[in-house]
Amino acid sequence: MSDIQDAPKDAKGILKQLGPGLIVSANIVGSGELIVTTKLGADVGFILLWFIILGCLIKVFMQVELGRYTLSKGKTTLEALNSVPGPKAGVSWLVWLWFLMFVATFFQLSGMVGGIAQVASLAGSSFSDTNLAILITGSCAVILFIGRYFFVEKFATSMIAFFTVFTIFAVLSLYWTDYGITTQNIQEGMSFRLPDQFVIAFAAFGVIGVGAAELIYYPYWCLEKGYARHVGPDDGSPAWIERARGWMRVLKWDAFVSMVIYTGATVAFYLLGAAILNGKNIGVTNDNLMINLSELYSTSFGVVGLWIFIIGAFTVLYSTIFISTASNSRLATDFFHLLKLVEIDSEADRIRWTKVACVALPALYCIFYLSVGKPVTLVTIGAVAQALMLPFLSFAALYFLYYKTHEALRPSITWVVFLWTSAALMTTVGVFQLVKEIEKLG
Repeated sequence: MSDIQDAPKDAKGILKQLGPGLIVSANIVGSGELIVTTKLGADVGFILLWFIILGCLIKVFMQVELGRYTLSKGKTTLEALNSVPGPKAGVSWLVWLWFLMFVATFFQLSGMVGGIAQVASLAGSSFSDTNLAILITGSCAVILFIGRYFFVEKFATSMIAFFTVFTIFAVLSLYWTDYGITTQNIQEGMSFRLPDQFVIAFAAFGVIGVGAAELIYYPYWCLEKGYARHVGPDDGSPAWIERARGWMRVLKWDAFVSMVIYTGATVAFYLLGAAILNGKNIGVTNDNLMINLSELYSTSFGVVGLWIFIIGAFTVLYSTIFISTASNSRLATDFFHLLKLVEIDSEADRIRWTKVACVALPALYCIFYLSVGKPVTLVTIGAVAQALMLPFLSFAALYFLYYKTHEALRPSITWVVFLWTSAALMTTVGVFQLVKEIEKLG
């Protein structure tokens, strides 16, 4: 029986089909928002509010372009990156660059393991860090191995939605405290200034909204949701073009609904960090990470706020590790297949190797955390690596648009201008950070 089907034509039908972007949104309130974005607000105050909003908005164009290629070609992200011209050593130079970022995200995810350990301690747990790390990563591996992904996804999505709404409410509730956000604060935040120290800002840019890792995950979930399968192979027929255009509309809705969700959440975390932590002169460091972040909620809501933070922070960090592991296992399987190190001749082979990766990757996160033990540092390393990857993903998205996209599926000139603007801004931020690092060496 064919999986080819037409896309829904009305808004109600489109909303029923949304999936990949909302899966990304379930992962949106993670270490980027809870730790890196909040730390940025604590460090510099309100002056980078414009930068946070910009970082959330501009990536959606790249997200849609990567999805457009996958929808029309039925290929994974790594297969797409492997088709980009340039030198190859087993796989394309761009795939090797991705692999460096991929390894760096292990630091980020292991930092989240440390964050959960601190949350457990804040809740009164007497377990050692070692036992907690093994329990966290082991449970993640077991659940993914036995295939209980969708139950955890739905539960985590509902919990994160509650935590996000509560975070926005916490921002509004500051009005009744000494840390209420004023019009002057917002004006300062939209003044388009940059701080002297840009490392944390650059790290935040890499992970807020749809980070580089999520951009790479997104086409895999588009494939699993069936977008490309519904469109079918490109036979050049008018029917194929019509189906592809229809499912592109669904994909765009998916991406933009997701953008609204993660932009609101990210701005709320940044404002809390700027108003409360910067206002109280409280830093976010490796040793006091979670106890200081809890100030975001206990300032307005006391003990109730503290416990909502504990539950919310645990859900946010655990679900991020969980969903990232589910995504990374697919990427790892794809990577080793491209290198011809594993044989994948059927869907059963792919599932088997993915399950192996679901066990191996959490073990690596555990080892990384127990070896380093500095959650803020670990998360920042992964975030910086994601930011460095963004200019190269921009290049790939533009290459796919001009050389791989069916002419009938190419976007309007307005969309192309926004895509080029997005690529230019991401490249500028990357070059700016690179220059800063070179200046330090000098």
